[in-house]
Amino acid sequence: MLRIGLVGIGFMGWIHYLGMKGVEGAKLSAVCSRDKKKLAGDWTSIRGNFGPPGEHVDLTGVHRHESLESLLADPEIDLVDICNPTHLHPETAIAALSAGKHVLVEKAMALTPADADAMLEAARRANRFLMVAHVLPFFPEFAYAAEVTRDGRFGKLLGGHFKRVISRPDWSADIGDSAKTGGPAIDLHIHDTHFIGLLAGVPDAVFSTGRVEGETVQHLTTQYLYGPGGPAITCSSGALAMSGRPFVHGYEIYFEKATLVYESGTCPLTLYAADGSTSHPALPGSGDPAAAFTLEIQAAVDGIRHGVEPALLSAKLARDALVMCFQECESVKTGKIVPMT
Repeated sequence: MLRIGLVGIGFMGWIHYLGMKGVEGAKLSAVCSRDKKKLAGDWTSIRGNFGPPGEHVDLTGVHRHESLESLLADPEIDLVDICNPTHLHPETAIAALSAGKHVLVEKAMALTPADADAMLEAARRANRFLMVAHVLPFFPEFAYAAEVTRDGRFGKLLGGHFKRVISRPDWSADIGDSAKTGGPAIDLHIHDTHFIGLLAGVPDAVFSTGRVEGETVQHLTTQYLYGPGGPAITCSSGALAMSGRPFVHGYEIYFEKATLVYESGTCPLTLYAADGSTSHPALPGSGDPAAAFTLEIQAAVDGIRHGVEPALLSAKLARDALVMCFQECESVKTGKIVPMT
C-alpha cells in the first residue's frame, strides 16, 4: 500500500483529498498544514470554483504535521502530494525529492522556467519521480481528444481553437495574487499550453495579443506557429469576464476526417464525421468533479508501483507548458513573434 502525504489543505488539497478516496493501492497517511483547525479536521472554510465546499473530515489514523520538515521526516510517506500555493512548489518539491520521496505537484509546477529546471534536476539527482498534476487530460472530453489524436483514427491533426475563460477569482486570497500564482496567463492558461503540447508538441514560436494590467497578463489570444505543414492552432484564455459569466472551457479541433467540438455548460462533446453525420461519443465517468483527480492520482500511484513515469504527468511536458506561457506573455508585451527556447 503506497502511503501519501498531502501538503497544503486549501482548495486543491481538498479536491485531491476527495480524489484519493477512489484510488486503489494507496492511502492518505499524513497531512501538513499550519492551520490548527484544518489539522483538527475542520475544512469548512474551503471554497473553490468547482466541486463541493469543504467539510469536517475524519483524520483518524492520519499523521498530522505543522511543518514540511516534520512530514518529510516521516518514514511512512512514499509520495508527497503538493497542493500548497504555486510560489512554494519549487522549494517544497526539491525538499521532498531530497528526502527520498516521490512527488506529485499541482500545476503550475513553478512560476519560472529556471525553478522548473531546478526541480527536474533535483528529481534526477534523487532518482525519484517528479510528476506534475495537470488534470485536464483526465477529463473525459479532453481524454477523448487526446486519444483520437494519438491513434490517428480521424487522420492528421490539422488545427484547432481552444478556450478557457473565467471571471476574476474571488474564492481565495492566494488565487488572485499574481506573485503567488503567476496570474491568469500562467495559473489558468497553462492548462491549455499543456494540452496543446500533448496534442501537437511544442511549437516553433508563438504570437500573442492580450490585456496587461500592471505587469500581469490578464487575457490573451495566441497563435502557435508550427511552421509549414504544421497544425494551425490558436487559444484564447483569461480572467476578464464579469462575475455572472460562469467558467467555460472547450475546443474545436479539426482532423482530416472529423471535427470535434466541446464547450462546458453549452455544448456536449460532438463529433462531426466526414459523411456529414453528427454523434456524441460515449464518455466514461459519473460527472463527479473529483473523478478526474482520482484518475490523475491513480496514474501517479501506478507509475511508482510499476517504476514507469506516467506520460500524462511528465514534468518535462509541464516545464514546456510553463515556457510556452512565458513566451506568450513576452509576445503580448512586445507585440512580436517569440521563438520557443
